[in-house]
Amino acid sequence: MDEKITIIEGPPPVFELVGDGWAMGLQESPTLGAVAMTRLRTFNGPALVERCHRAWHSQQPIHLEYRGEDGLISAKPIVAARTLDTQEGQVILLWVRLPESEIEVELDFDDDDDDSREDDEPLPPDDLL
Repeated sequence: MDEKITIIEGPPPVFELVGDGWAMGLQESPTLGAVAMTRLRTFNGPALVERCHRAWHSQQPIHLEYRGEDGLISAKPIVAARTLDTQEGQVILLWVRLPESEIEVELDFDDDDDDSREDDEPLPPDDLL
């Protein structure tokens, strides 16, 4: 039977796509997808990371199991794990593999980024950037 880490209570995890160089090697797979990270509060982060390491050492998968927003149980394969101690308690960082069909990209345009440029000033041509 596959190992799993189950979220017992609380909202579904929030997954953030990862673009770090080391994480790119984690997404090598016969299927298309991406690696995403989630942060979860926990009571015993080191024990959960150790469970991941034992599963990987025996070349077995380990999954993050949780209830989605629709109330159905979902599971994602965990590809990396790390624990942190914060002022609020222990946090476990889990990197999971998301299939291509579940990847949603949110674009946020913030007009306040470049306040130094006058609104009437033309943008430089692309070949000068």
